[in-house]
Amino acid sequence: MSNRQTLTSAKTWVIKIGSSLLTDDGKGLNRTSMAAWVGQVAGFCQAGISVVLVSSGAVAEGVLRLGLKKRPSSIQEQQAAAAVGQMGLIQAYESEFQKFGLHTAQILLTHDDLSNRKRYLNARTTLKTLLELGVVPVINENDTVVTDEICFGDNDTLAGLVSNLINAEVMVILTDQEGLYESDPRTNPDARLVSEAKSSDDSLFDFAGSGVGALGRGGMLTKVRAARLAARSGTYTCIASGRESGILEKLRAGEAKGTLLLPESGPLASRKQWLAGHLKVKGTLVLDAGAVKVLKNSGKSLLPVGIKSASGKFQRGEVVSCEDEAGKPVARGLVNYDSEETAKIIGHSTDEIISLLGYDGDHEIIHRDNLVLL
Repeated sequence: MSNRQTLTSAKTWVIKIGSSLLTDDGKGLNRTSMAAWVGQVAGFCQAGISVVLVSSGAVAEGVLRLGLKKRPSSIQEQQAAAAVGQMGLIQAYESEFQKFGLHTAQILLTHDDLSNRKRYLNARTTLKTLLELGVVPVINENDTVVTDEICFGDNDTLAGLVSNLINAEVMVILTDQEGLYESDPRTNPDARLVSEAKSSDDSLFDFAGSGVGALGRGGMLTKVRAARLAARSGTYTCIASGRESGILEKLRAGEAKGTLLLPESGPLASRKQWLAGHLKVKGTLVLDAGAVKVLKNSGKSLLPVGIKSASGKFQRGEVVSCEDEAGKPVARGLVNYDSEETAKIIGHSTDEIISLLGYDGDHEIIHRDNLVLL
């Protein structure tokens, strides 16, 4: 079976729709296109497929409703636009899905909701319950209350984390491009479309560039990063044009549309997904070559003796990044010591901990059960 044909049997999909598509490049909610996408999603549901929508468009719709000429730069105006626009966005989805006898549910998230283990599990349980009830959840970032410290940054990233949250088999990112090209098709008419690749392929970042749309916060680069996030739960990612008629049905039928990015391996355990999905780490540990080798090849815990330096301010139980001496991320995990205690014991053997700290603490800086390789 080809990788495209694998999509035909998938039973759980996350579908993300971007601002430029939903608002027809800022002209207002594109009700015609929304009706077409909803009709296709309804077909999925009728076929026994669970679908979660991750929908941009609230800020863009609010900008239009408030009569602003462009997306505001101040956080207060963005939050006001989101509050106004979210009303119209959800009303539009609700009215379209009702035509098919389907209920929708609005879910607004911040990064804090997925960083806190208890709230992460609550969100997971709620989503799974809604899907079991045949409801189509519509998820957006909670732009009305979000701050730079707790935001996802873009809804592509949010879609990737939601895919981890529900163990989605497929994530579709609908955009205004045909897919990922090897160069920018807007400036190079001969640019070649990447039909299929592994999400772990670093060359994808070179292809993606750093372009950002006027209405949204993401670009093709965020879509590649989201695919890599989603791959941690074994999710296939499709980047495709939302302007193409019947695109969702074509993808479900296994047609070679857009760009298909493949997971490197099967899904990680739920706790490991949660650890790997943290985007806001509190500190960094630089490991020596020996410690890197042990983590990668032996699956052991991280001991103080293998750490060369530590930076950042973190508390016991918070997430830190582990890097090699060249600055390449190796792992993430929950630390057993705060930053001040860690600074005192790094580079030392475990039997020195009691003399350095004055008490006999954990032998590991990060236990292997609380650590995930990147």
